[in-house]
Order: sequence, then C-alpha cells, then structure tokens
Amino acid sequence: MEGIRYLDIREVEQLSTLSEVLVRINRCAVVVKGGRRFSFAALQVCGNRDGVVGLGYGKGPQVPGALDKAARDGRKHLIRIPVTDGGTIPHEVEANFGASRVRLIPASPGTGIIAGASVRAVCEMAGIKNVLTKSYGSTNPVNSVKATLAALAQLRTRETIRDLRGVEV
Repeated sequence: MEGIRYLDIREVEQLSTLSEVLVRINRCAVVVKGGRRFSFAALQVCGNRDGVVGLGYGKGPQVPGALDKAARDGRKHLIRIPVTDGGTIPHEVEANFGASRVRLIPASPGTGIIAGASVRAVCEMAGIKNVLTKSYGSTNPVNSVKATLAALAQLRTRETIRDLRGVEV
C-alpha cells in the first residue's frame, strides 16, 4: 500500500502492549499424487487500542505457524492514526484496495462501531469507539482490511493541516 508511513522499529519498541485479533483463517488445498495437501493463511490485525494499528498476513502448513507469522508481520506494519477525544475519527474518509471500497464516517459518542467483521477488527484495534462505516464492492476480508487501513492513513487532524498550510486557526 503506497503512501502509508509505517512506524519505526524504535517506536514499536516503545509501545507498551500490542494485542492481536484474528480476522480470518483461509485453508488452501493442492491435489497431489497421494491426495490433498493443505496449507493455511492467517489474517490478523495488531494494535494497542490507542491510535496504533497494523495488518499481519502469514501462511504455513499448519495453523499455529501461520498465526505466528501473521503476528510478526503485523508488528512490522504498524501505522499511527489520529483519534479524537470523543473516540471517533476527525473527518469522513474513503479508500479502496482492489475491488473493496470502504467509507468511514465520524459518529457521536455512544454510537459504537457500526461495521462488518473485518472493518470492526481494525477500528477496535485502532482505539476507535464511535464510527459509522459502509463497505462497497468486494467484501473479501484481506482487501477490506487493507482498504480500511488505507482510509485511516489518510486521516489528518486540524493541527496537522494548520501546520502544513502555515496558517493560524
């Protein structure tokens, strides 16, 4: 995903607790002479529930190996996102990845996370408590999660925009 700035290794080490949530395990079969040979792919979302979130994808011949790889991959691909005091996002944002398109809309306190399973996992791990979402197109979990992360990477706070433009608000 282009344009996303991942956290530096020093920033990751400073994070106190990172937790992971499993979004999906995919089983793939290859037919060989002796029968079927299975492999597994795990999609996990890592985050500290306070503005840092990342995606991990790992594959292996057994589920535990795929989960370990996904957890390691998730720790490598963490991004920092702005979350307001009300536990929502600063502004409406939309992004797509592949055939999946995700729209995130700020919500008032008490709304909760109105989202499907893939987008909900990303929002929970990012520390977003109130948001409205809508998925268009493909609902493939991998592409939905990547589209959600691309949307979250576009978020800017009022202070960030002020500094970029060099004006007083």
